Amino acid sequence: MITGGTNNNIIPDEAELRLNVRSYYPNVRARTLAAITRIAQAEAAAPVAPPATVDHTDYFPTRMNGADAVDRTRAAFQAWLGADRVVDPGTMTGSEDVGVLAESAGVPCAFWFLGGADPALFADANGVAELLEVVRDLPSNHSPFYAPVMEPTLRLGVEALLTAFKAWAPATVG
Repeated sequence: MITGGTNNNIIPDEAELRLNVRSYYPNVRARTLAAITRIAQAEAAAPVAPPATVDHTDYFPTRMNGADAVDRTRAAFQAWLGADRVVDPGTMTGSEDVGVLAESAGVPCAFWFLGGADPALFADANGVAELLEVVRDLPSNHSPFYAPVMEPTLRLGVEALLTAFKAWAPATVG
């Protein structure tokens, strides 16, 4: 997000640039943030502007799923939906606090994505590669064009939560 100024023909005395930086490794994040700070300060110094101020806010550490937690949850989802309907999209960055919650509680993390697009869009897809190709063309949940279909998204979302819960709940919960 970039903000600054009051009109298109007035040079602003201040501008703000907001970024969301995501990385898989803390050392990469540190290098990236240092580079952003270095570039912002150099750009401000070039025309002898006031020094740039760089604030790091809204930080969540890299969320790493526990392998055993993923295997257990995936098996429950495959038993519920069938193996061909549970797709691993590969490594993805996120900006989520669920990893902090799991770590604080001392429990494993199994973070998954729930599709919300019209199932008709996937009718002609054969195999994981074609499914992922359809997904790549859909607006993400941070897009102003994101609009999940109510059904079956809501029903499947609730069923997914219940399925995961049952996979982890004591045997007495049924």
